[in-house]
Amino acid sequence: MTKIKIRYVCQNCGSAQAKWMGKCPDCGEWNTLIEKQVVEPPAGRAAARTFVPVEGGGAPQPLTAISTDGLDRVPVEGSELSRVLGGGIVPGSVVLVSGDPGIGKSTLLLQLAASMARTAGRVLYVSAEESARQLKLRASRLGIHEDNLFVHAETHLESILQHVGDIGPRLMVVDSIQAIHTDTVASTAGSVTQVRECSAQLLRMAKSQGVPVFLVGHVTKEGNIAGPRVLEHMVDTVLYLEGERFQTYRLLRSVKNRFGSTDEVGVFEMVEAGLREVTNPSEAFLAERLPNAAGSAIAVTMEGTRPLLVEVQALASTTSFPQPRRTANGVDFNRLLLLTAVLAKRAGFRLSDQDVFVNVVGGLRISEPAADLAVAVAIASSLKNLPVPADLAVVGEVGLSGELRSVSQLPRRLNEAAKLGFTRCITPRSRTPVSAPDGIEVIGVRTLHQALEVALGR
Repeated sequence: MTKIKIRYVCQNCGSAQAKWMGKCPDCGEWNTLIEKQVVEPPAGRAAARTFVPVEGGGAPQPLTAISTDGLDRVPVEGSELSRVLGGGIVPGSVVLVSGDPGIGKSTLLLQLAASMARTAGRVLYVSAEESARQLKLRASRLGIHEDNLFVHAETHLESILQHVGDIGPRLMVVDSIQAIHTDTVASTAGSVTQVRECSAQLLRMAKSQGVPVFLVGHVTKEGNIAGPRVLEHMVDTVLYLEGERFQTYRLLRSVKNRFGSTDEVGVFEMVEAGLREVTNPSEAFLAERLPNAAGSAIAVTMEGTRPLLVEVQALASTTSFPQPRRTANGVDFNRLLLLTAVLAKRAGFRLSDQDVFVNVVGGLRISEPAADLAVAVAIASSLKNLPVPADLAVVGEVGLSGELRSVSQLPRRLNEAAKLGFTRCITPRSRTPVSAPDGIEVIGVRTLHQALEVALGR
């Protein structure tokens, strides 16, 4: 007979303990153990098979003998989502899309489902949080009227899998995985055990039938994906939709991709008709720029293989407190502290009595050190109240000695700057000459002090 036992399951990592503890011994999180009733199978019963291969079982075979026929990527309308996915959708793949509430996850996947219904065939959209009528209202607002798009408002996993066999979709969307439950687990929907088991069954279905599955995942207040951490390990691709709710731009970033790069980013704009692709993000981020304004510099950064020109704004104002403030929005806070220290020590700028605020326009977050020079130039421009020329872009990493270090993919950065009308660019001086495109002058400097002299005309 089956035995029902009491176990304390961690809501962060999914580990089960025999007694309650304040701190989970596996992941180290506090107050995450919740009492659950666990049904254990009788002794001697064989464990259930957890994975069904696409081509059935059999003996191990050489890698060169395995055929990849029928696994060609399914093309996706639009370059932004296709770039983040690695060039299209791989049959049988499982993609997890997460983001803050109201950021546009359901809108993005509904538009993707409609696009695939037009080009590939039948698509099944499982809505576990909205009714079919509510989903129809949102589809009407987005202008979606596709006969091959099937909508199913259901939270029972077994019923969903049965309809998958009846419809035979080319793509399946589940919104969201935290609202799905299965009868094989005696717990409520959204629990660690339910999320893990439902994801495992959907994964088996995707691999066995070759149906790509897109899952919508909730996030916690810290910004992490809700549910067990093993969920991110099970899926093939993890995408985050980022951006401020009160701004129009959305960034789709890949943090895990078994079939492509994790450095790519897609840029979208939230409009009345849904998410619209931004094919030229640099031009969009610089559209409202005020030329010849003090405290503004143009950084040439890379997001994967795409160069982006963004405006870095800085404001230095005299503080009335003993400890000056440092506020960073879009750049790393510790990097801002490092740059202010280098400006004070190596360039002679007095910042001990100045509040320094740095902001990247458009809600973009810059993580690469190639934007160090733009941040430093913007701070110096605001402090001296001297504007940076409107046709000047800057790129370079700042070292602790005040030297400028070379950056990667400099020719691609210069080409993007030249396309947008910039005629000069400050770069670190390199031993190997850089082939600059027509219409732009490359100004190579060795130190931060020299770069500030060129940028501020001192």
